[in-house]
Amino acid sequence: MSFDPELVTDDSNQLRGWIDRAKYSEFGPVVHFAYGLQKDSSAVAAAADTSWSSGQVEGQINRLKMIKRQMYGRAGFELPRARVLPYSPAVTAGPAP
Repeated sequence: MSFDPELVTDDSNQLRGWIDRAKYSEFGPVVHFAYGLQKDSSAVAAAADTSWSSGQVEGQINRLKMIKRQMYGRAGFELPRARVLPYSPAVTAGPAP
């Protein structure tokens, strides 16, 4: 049983077919994974059918959380603000005309 071709085609119907076949696999973790995918089938189908990704947003959130953890107990609000704002598009773009 192969998993790659179903994701390469970006077709949720093929992915659903793989899930249906995987539920009857002899390998327990594959069966468990297939049932987990089936529970959230609408999100899985949307991920297969659309090219939209939230990776950029998640990356920025992780960066902010890391800075917050590093600054915990070190200073007030000014130091974390100074570390976050240089990366802000509003700060790097300059003043509005």
